[in-house]
Amino acid sequence: MAISYRDQLKRKTISAEEAAAQVRSGDWVEYGFGLGQNDAFDRALAKRVAEFERVKVRGCLALKPRAAIEADPDSRHLHYFSWYFSGLERKMHDRGMCCHTPMNFGEAPDYYRRFVDVDVAVLQTAPMDEHGFFNFGPSVTYHKAISEKANVVIIETNPSMPYVYGVETGVHIDDVEFVIEGAASALPELGNPSTTETDQKVAALIVPEVKDGACVQIGIGAMPNAVCELLAQSPVKDLGVHTEMFVDSLVSLYEAGKVTGAHKKTDRYQMAYTFAAGSSRMYQFLDRNPACFAGPVDYTNLPQNIMQNDNVISICNAAQIDLSGQACSESAGIRQISGTGGQLQFVRGAYASRGGKSFMCLASTYERHGKRASRIVARIDESNIVTTPRTDIMYVVTEYGLVNLKGKSIPERARALISIAHPDFREDLERCARDYGLLGKAIF
Repeated sequence: MAISYRDQLKRKTISAEEAAAQVRSGDWVEYGFGLGQNDAFDRALAKRVAEFERVKVRGCLALKPRAAIEADPDSRHLHYFSWYFSGLERKMHDRGMCCHTPMNFGEAPDYYRRFVDVDVAVLQTAPMDEHGFFNFGPSVTYHKAISEKANVVIIETNPSMPYVYGVETGVHIDDVEFVIEGAASALPELGNPSTTETDQKVAALIVPEVKDGACVQIGIGAMPNAVCELLAQSPVKDLGVHTEMFVDSLVSLYEAGKVTGAHKKTDRYQMAYTFAAGSSRMYQFLDRNPACFAGPVDYTNLPQNIMQNDNVISICNAAQIDLSGQACSESAGIRQISGTGGQLQFVRGAYASRGGKSFMCLASTYERHGKRASRIVARIDESNIVTTPRTDIMYVVTEYGLVNLKGKSIPERARALISIAHPDFREDLERCARDYGLLGKAIF
């Protein structure tokens, strides 16, 4: 490590309390994304909450409780804004402590560079390397853009953070105002969702559609993970990975010898991703692993980049879909439960890829308050948010079948979707479809 970098680090290192003193009333304070959210600074800021007025804290996919927000449950002094809700942020939203900001995830770096104000940014990274860089670890996303835009950049180091290879993976000591040298603390883990019989049935319908040399994107949730698990047991070979989120099942797929990336056009022989959240096993796998390539989210998620690879397979979840093909994946009525994320962009990128396919997966039913209901509906629930328009939907999959909506009329779509709904709801769906004039003339 060059002596000048060590000197700069020593000169710029401050305590968490000193860092929290940089915040002023009215500031936008950036907490960043996922594993890159700070800890010591958050606790120090919590102690000062009563001193502030109108402080706005912005973050995304928080994986730990946010002490500063919990210290002000009535949001009298500060408020939290999220691009995409984790389970914690959903609970914060339900308690009136958090607001959602809509975003196509792949546009996030441009949002910061063009539209978003950042007064103080505090990002958790790996310790400074011998070249003076603080590595963002598996939360590359839009952190480089944050560091460019913020008036004050504060880095909080964590020796437990994996060091990842790729582009825009870190910020240099020259571009940092202050550093909090944190102690090693375990990274938050997301449990691998256990798969149900329904998940496995959906996966069994998708896997035959994945050919040798395909380039896969695996979304969050049990169904996409079930597809990965089944692919690991299948005869398919030479898969590539170009995804948004790196999940545990991709490690299993790689270790099963199914991933080579030999047919990729971009980042050949490497698994490209923009963030990861999962187990400590996965974090260890990503650490200094040249088989993995971390890039900013506008690299991984913009359709014009996704389509560069042939035979892209995009696998995403929906919570509800209507008989015309509109997919709702982020809300339950007016209640925000997650966000748009990269779903729409991967659906479009996969379709634009030569030989590409996108799959929208959902269980045919769900149960709430002891009552079972169909996820395929004649009309989407009032005020529900459409994440992927009907014009973009390709394959829709439930445990009862797989249908392709591309090129199909409204009557054809309605009949196709009714055919993969739960049998207990098909008659009612057909009756509603007729009442709404969705089935056209008898010729259909």
